[in-house]
Amino acid sequence: MRASQIIQCLKKQMFRALFLVLLTALGNTDGAVAATLGAEPLSTVPLRSEQTATEQLDRFIKEVTSAAGRFSQYTVGPQGQTKPRQTGNFAFKRPGQFKWDVLLPYQQLVLSDGKSLFQFDPDLNQVIERPVSKAIGSSPAAILFGAGNIEQAFDLQALPNEEGIAWLRAKPKNAEAGFVHVELGFSQGLPARIILLDAFGQTTRVDLTDFVRNPPFAQTYFKFLPPQGADVVKSQ
Repeated sequence: MRASQIIQCLKKQMFRALFLVLLTALGNTDGAVAATLGAEPLSTVPLRSEQTATEQLDRFIKEVTSAAGRFSQYTVGPQGQTKPRQTGNFAFKRPGQFKWDVLLPYQQLVLSDGKSLFQFDPDLNQVIERPVSKAIGSSPAAILFGAGNIEQAFDLQALPNEEGIAWLRAKPKNAEAGFVHVELGFSQGLPARIILLDAFGQTTRVDLTDFVRNPPFAQTYFKFLPPQGADVVKSQ
């Protein structure tokens, strides 16, 4: 197999892990960008230290209508093999708009405008488009980016706190959701870590940092225009 084919195979595996976290599941967004966006880090909001993960999730859904930050994620296979770490930026605006922009080791983009979801590979210049309603469904994305009653789609279970993080486990009520469960870790009112166990026995861990709450995104921020000459595949 040629080196280019190996790279494309690796990218597909990494993109699948990324896509699973988002759908069978949020430039620089540090303090300087927070000021540019006209927002403050969510960690400045007073929070009772004894709040459970479920209480922090409820507050997060009610009070945070949009956000931006950074992420780092990696996937461990059922035999313990670890896939390369991915890092990048995320943003979301309720209901259902989000942008997950992978910068390293390969550029990849998953973006939802609230109606359609786009999966873009710049190297292949290929776009996969599908309806948001069918793509998100019972997923971690529905928990973090949606605006509905999450208990309609998930059974929630409190887990013991670890390393200052309050945990809960969400198990999809839909047996065809594509994953076994997702664990959400909250710290100071922020979703700080996501751990997803998929139907193939793979575990994906996502760390979220540099949260900026309720930034005023431009109306076009979550719009996607395929690059000239891109191969657009519409999936139902």
